[in-house]
Amino acid sequence: MLRILLLPLVLALPALCVAQTAVVRTDEVRAELVAHAPQGLTPGQPVWLGLAIEHAPHWHTYWKNPGDSGLPTTLNWQLPAGVAAGDIAWPTPTRLPVGPLVNYGYEGKLLLPVPLTLPADFKSDALNIKLSAQWLVCKDVCIPQQGEFALRLPAQASTAGHAAAFAATWAAQPKDAATAARAELVDNAKALRVAVGGLPEAWRGKELAFFAETAGVIEHAAKVAGRWDGATWQADVPVSSQRFESPAQMHAVLTAPGVTAGARVDLAIAGAWPALAAATAPALQSPADATAAPAPPTAQFGLGLALLFALVGGALLNLMPCVFPILSLKVLGFAGHAHSRRSLVGGGLAYSAGVVLSFVALAGLLIALKSGGEQIGWGFQLQSPGFVAALAVLFTVIALNLAGLFEFGSILPSSAASLRLRHPMADSFLTGVLAVAVASPCTAPFMGAALGFAFTLPAAQALLVFAALGTGMALPYLAMCAWPGLARAMPKPGAWMATFKSVMAFPMLATVVWLTWVLGQQTGIDGAASLLGVLVALAFALWAWGRVDSERGARLAWSGIGVVLLGLSLAWALPTWREAQAAPAISDGATWQPWSAERVAALQAEGRTVFVDFTAAWCVTCQVNKRTTLGDARLQAEVQARRVALLRADWTRRDAAISNELARLGRNGVPVYAIYRPGQAAPTLLPELLTVQTVLNALAQEPSP
Repeated sequence: MLRILLLPLVLALPALCVAQTAVVRTDEVRAELVAHAPQGLTPGQPVWLGLAIEHAPHWHTYWKNPGDSGLPTTLNWQLPAGVAAGDIAWPTPTRLPVGPLVNYGYEGKLLLPVPLTLPADFKSDALNIKLSAQWLVCKDVCIPQQGEFALRLPAQASTAGHAAAFAATWAAQPKDAATAARAELVDNAKALRVAVGGLPEAWRGKELAFFAETAGVIEHAAKVAGRWDGATWQADVPVSSQRFESPAQMHAVLTAPGVTAGARVDLAIAGAWPALAAATAPALQSPADATAAPAPPTAQFGLGLALLFALVGGALLNLMPCVFPILSLKVLGFAGHAHSRRSLVGGGLAYSAGVVLSFVALAGLLIALKSGGEQIGWGFQLQSPGFVAALAVLFTVIALNLAGLFEFGSILPSSAASLRLRHPMADSFLTGVLAVAVASPCTAPFMGAALGFAFTLPAAQALLVFAALGTGMALPYLAMCAWPGLARAMPKPGAWMATFKSVMAFPMLATVVWLTWVLGQQTGIDGAASLLGVLVALAFALWAWGRVDSERGARLAWSGIGVVLLGLSLAWALPTWREAQAAPAISDGATWQPWSAERVAALQAEGRTVFVDFTAAWCVTCQVNKRTTLGDARLQAEVQARRVALLRADWTRRDAAISNELARLGRNGVPVYAIYRPGQAAPTLLPELLTVQTVLNALAQEPSP
């Protein structure tokens, strides 16, 4: 049964359809893929590509090290075999102060050039190039954007129309002008003492700016106390209190006032870095217009402990509310095969295989998307309205079948209808697939830390953690299938199963209600209403085609009406599911405010404690905690008495800022609950399953000195 039902779910997986063009325009930037090959496409001759970005006034994008906040622009090339693209040749950046913070980036016109290497046997008459680029453009707010570009370069013709732009960019490249540079840790590693010689003579006596290419080392907003000793520039560069790197060597760029091109220096750092603090998580230091590059999580456990956490978290995932509908299907399966040990064990193994393989496949897709620059996290599939709608359709079909509205044997060809009988293990396998589709947005205890750590590992080890997570989720079912006493305790099959089957339709319909609400949060009331219209048309079509007691002509007529209604409802619904909806206002009390990193920093500076709820409409555990714990009157009274600020980070739709903050906290999914205290760098993270007493105890703790 489930194999047939999963077809619309697979077909509805979200896909981005972006026109292939050399120019992408938004209200904030104009981005164009350009080329510079004055001698045509000849092996051994210079060929350059570049992403030219023209910013709207007061908007900016970021350098390779964005500073206190931001994300660098990333370029992912699709080139013919043998053709290779090099790294971005970043122009010298400028300082971009944002309140008490400093970022590094570009305004106005920008060109990011990339060298292209042709194979020695290159003989094609043209070169077809595709580029997927992602950038973060910021002003008072930040907007993550992307573009899909395509360009065809003729092999013989000169491509020099953008020669002036490339020449200006090369003129702004940092030059390896320094002949002597050194650095050492001083003041208990609170500062990096830098000495650089060989700088341009015109720079002497001037105040220089210092740009570290390595993120997570220096305090970007701190004033660098520079001085000249003859031809040598010396400075004590403050080290960041939130340092998350300990480099033995670091590249940096120096610039002087009025200078377009900086000087690139290579600093070998003398002295031993102190160990990184094993804090719960790095502090939030990015402003509202930024999505800071994620720092590696500081969890001090290895792969073995991560596997154990994933195994335990997977088992506890069965207790999460989002998995309850799947329990209905499994209980029905147990009842149907209660006295066939072979069927029970085989079904348990097939279900386990479906769960484990689905977790690994979903994790592999997530790793691939993140490697391509996507700012997403665990549960990302439910950030797509199309996927949410497909799940609602799937659960509706299951519910109508369980309720007896139709039987698959009456609407499918006999060969397809008999597949379930010939291959019952396939149904168990696909039940496991469906379980992962519904359960993956949830985060169980132990699971959050394991997931956060997994995404810092190489791909093979990360997939091993997810395989352990799937094994943990499947383990209780496998144990119940293999336990002989359980099979004997199960009631014998009989007439009661028909009633039980009908009752199981209602958990499925309850899930449809939840999914409709999630879609409404993402696309508004029109999206939710259109989904309901599709479900009504679908129910009518299934009823019409399943009327085995009617004449063939009448049956076909009714079925034709059902197909037409279903087609019309889909034509009405699909545009509403593609339209982005503004984030819904927080309506569950005036005390909650929308989250922003700038707001967190400002409230901490005022001496207030901040409670942040990282949540999403599709996270059932989040909603349970919201109604049972966060809405508790006793907790609300304590929050008001302590003047605790309540902020909510809504991840229902894809949000790069929230994705990066979750990564900074060592997490990759929701719910996450964090308490930020004034003067304390690292927040306190609370368990995924909240109780009122847990939150009260955490709020009562005194800040660490």
